[in-house]
Amino acid sequence: MYEVYDRWPEIAQESYNVSLEPVKFQGIDHMVFAGMGGSGSIGSIFSSILSKTNIHVSIVKGYILPKTVDSDTLVVTTSVSGNTDETLTILDSASRQDCKVISFSSGGEMEKFCMKKKIEFREIPKIHSPRGSFTRFLYSMLKVLNPVIPIPTNEISESIVEMKKLSSSINSENLTADNPALNLAEWISGIPLIYYPAGLQAAAIRFKNSLQENAKMHAIIEDVVESSHNGIVSWEQQSSVIPIMIEGADDYIKTKERWQILKKFFDGRNIEYKEIFSGEGNILTKLMRLVYLLDYASIYRSVLSGIDPTPVESINFVKNNL
Repeated sequence: MYEVYDRWPEIAQESYNVSLEPVKFQGIDHMVFAGMGGSGSIGSIFSSILSKTNIHVSIVKGYILPKTVDSDTLVVTTSVSGNTDETLTILDSASRQDCKVISFSSGGEMEKFCMKKKIEFREIPKIHSPRGSFTRFLYSMLKVLNPVIPIPTNEISESIVEMKKLSSSINSENLTADNPALNLAEWISGIPLIYYPAGLQAAAIRFKNSLQENAKMHAIIEDVVESSHNGIVSWEQQSSVIPIMIEGADDYIKTKERWQILKKFFDGRNIEYKEIFSGEGNILTKLMRLVYLLDYASIYRSVLSGIDPTPVESINFVKNNL
């Protein structure tokens, strides 16, 4: 797994340069991203990218297609394996609606269904695992969906350049005290509670999922503003939960104020916390920098715990019993 992650920036560049045919859809004002696990986190990234556009985004991590789907909707189904039960159900439902549909997978039942129903399909080879394939799928999809997703090429290039810069400090060739991903992994104990601001939810979701799959540990996420109205009360009792704050360079001014209040609250109760900063750049750059750092931290945490990050026997148990 670490060999794949060491190559993530190169995989991203290769994937964006791949000769996959872009879509020709026009007049799209609603996009539905359907996918589970590692595939589902890709939809969350696209939701953040599109958050300041006129395109409404729905994220589906389950079986039910929104009733708001119409002729100006593009349903995007993603399954690295091509055999995800929930996503195949969404694909079947979308094929019966008056909407546009495109699917991405490495093959499997999804490809067969699309070929049979003459639905737009792009094959993207899997690398190691769905979570390891994240950059290959994301940047291939950015290329294919470019006519619909209004994100400039230079912003995509910037995100890859920043990933390359980050790689030198977090990859497996730098197992020193200067590795921020390793430092975070060494600090993590107990149950991480990951706070996030509006716009960076995708990074928090991805970090939670990666800790669960790679390090086989519980993890929780909370919106920093919403948690001030409920979750913060939980800290009045001692527990094994540890706070991690994902902070954005361009957070809303009131959100920045909330971060300061939360840190004051923790300091006053001698609760140790970690701050993770997005850095500067466009939204894709910020998210990819965070995802790369935090994913690698989850791998280091698994190794430090003596756990192989690759097997996901519990997920296989569920799939085998569907």
